[in-house]
Amino acid sequence: MGFRLTAPPLEGSLVRLEPLEARHAADLAVAAEADRSTFGYTWVPRADEVPAYIATQRERAGEGTVAPYAQISRATGHAVGCTSFCTPRAWRSPRRLDAVEVGWTWLGRSAQGTGINTEAKLLLFRQAFEGWGVGRVDLMTDARNTRSRAAMERVGARPEGVLRGWGVSRVAGEEGRLRDTAVHAVLAADWTEVRETLEKILSERTTLAPPRRS
Repeated sequence: MGFRLTAPPLEGSLVRLEPLEARHAADLAVAAEADRSTFGYTWVPRADEVPAYIATQRERAGEGTVAPYAQISRATGHAVGCTSFCTPRAWRSPRRLDAVEVGWTWLGRSAQGTGINTEAKLLLFRQAFEGWGVGRVDLMTDARNTRSRAAMERVGARPEGVLRGWGVSRVAGEEGRLRDTAVHAVLAADWTEVRETLEKILSERTTLAPPRRS
């Protein structure tokens, strides 16, 4: 049997990544409806689709092909989005993971621009490179999604080009159409520099953040 993905809890100062479960549904339904104009080219379930979305991701988790997480804001204690490890590849040995993708990522409007995405990527990359010893982590998005592509580059993923007709469009009105997919990646050789950059960004955010009111 090949390598099976797992979703160990990952803890940061801004976000806690918990294995996705049915108990996260109520919070995620709220986050998914807050301001859907911010999702653009990213597919996000509607509030009434969240339970089925969670059930599907948990089914995939049982097969070992996806390791889905709820993103929990440490400031509020509420689930504010999702992310996942997916597309595991074990090329050299069925028991050793060589590469993995971070995908199925979205955040509700209130969590965007708060540093949660940056810290979540740091936690996920650390698990992939230091926990599993992968050589490569992929991040992919619709080639038209300039906002997502810029965010990928901010967290250290290097652009590698566009795969034409690679994947299905998630844009409303484009059901059934294929999309061009932009590919970004972080390699094991990049990890030390990427980790230090992300830690510096998060440290500066903490230093510059105004004190919380009690």
